[in-house]
Amino acid sequence: MAAVSAAPRPSMPPRLALRAHLFSSASPLPMRALPLLRSRFRSLTTAYAVKQDTALWTPAPVSAISAATDDGSVSLIAVDLSDATDLVDSYTNPGQYLLIRVPGEELKPAYMVISSPPKAGPRFEFLVKSVPGATAGRLCALRDGDVVELGAVTGKGFPLDRINPPDVAQTVLIFAAGTGISAIRSLIEFGFAAKERADVRLYYGDTSLKSMSYQERLSNWESTGIKIIPVLSQPDDSWKGERGYVQKQEHSKSIFYRSHTLWTE
Repeated sequence: MAAVSAAPRPSMPPRLALRAHLFSSASPLPMRALPLLRSRFRSLTTAYAVKQDTALWTPAPVSAISAATDDGSVSLIAVDLSDATDLVDSYTNPGQYLLIRVPGEELKPAYMVISSPPKAGPRFEFLVKSVPGATAGRLCALRDGDVVELGAVTGKGFPLDRINPPDVAQTVLIFAAGTGISAIRSLIEFGFAAKERADVRLYYGDTSLKSMSYQERLSNWESTGIKIIPVLSQPDDSWKGERGYVQKQEHSKSIFYRSHTLWTE
């Protein structure tokens, strides 16, 4: 995992913490020729950063905050957008992201992927790992009713047209590490017809079960037609599943891409 170093202006938006690779099992292709299911973030220029400084910010109260992992290192934060329907409607594709800041704080805004899927109601959810001295750490210290400010929904998200209709991509392999699962939750719960495909697998890597988010959702994700393979790099002796790093699992040498955190320090 890697975080963007501090700067006096909003940081470059991180790439999605996961890249998903797909191919049709009916017509195998060389790995270098396979299309990628990924969100394409363009580099921001200084002019864009200046534009963000004057962008319209939408205030919204925190409606829920809770620990997302057993070790408390990651929090799930929900923001009530009942009074911001335009912002809600602008979120149309899983994998999109936005800037978030805490009013009155001098900390620079952080880019975060929206973890809840589009059309899930008037609220956004974020998976946030606490980073001391950064907006992420401040967000994790908020309470219900505290106000945050959100920038515009940005990015194209996952190019789902690359894998639809299902017969063009009967096999879909997804790799996620750590909080990279945040973007993948939005993808899975938005839906991409997994049951209509021959083989859909999610390789989900983390240090241990104590630091793994969304464990309570895994059975529901599997019910949509996705086989989930947890991969732990530092499990305890009772762990019977896959060990090591997710990028070293099956097919990964050709199709795994380095993960980055979903926020900036």
